[in-house]
Amino acid sequence: MAHLQETERKDRLVARVRRIAGQVTAIERAITGEAPCSETLHLAAAVRGAVAGLMDELVEDHLRAHVAAPGLSDAERASGADELATVLKRHMR
Repeated sequence: MAHLQETERKDRLVARVRRIAGQVTAIERAITGEAPCSETLHLAAAVRGAVAGLMDELVEDHLRAHVAAPGLSDAERASGADELATVLKRHMR
């Protein structure tokens, strides 16, 4: 059961990444097609929001798997927290 949930979660994440890729392609088309600036800005804002949502999901997954999961050693939890802190510092710039 857990493996099926993991596979479904990965499939949803991959589908989300593919939608983002489609949104980025739409930005490229808008730029090359000389779309109005406002349209291109809206497309870019949508991508930013979509990536932020993806980041939220990935952070949650990391927390659950590498910090809060039952059975992890203190060293594993510390390592998972350190990894997440490093990524968040980069992300918050």
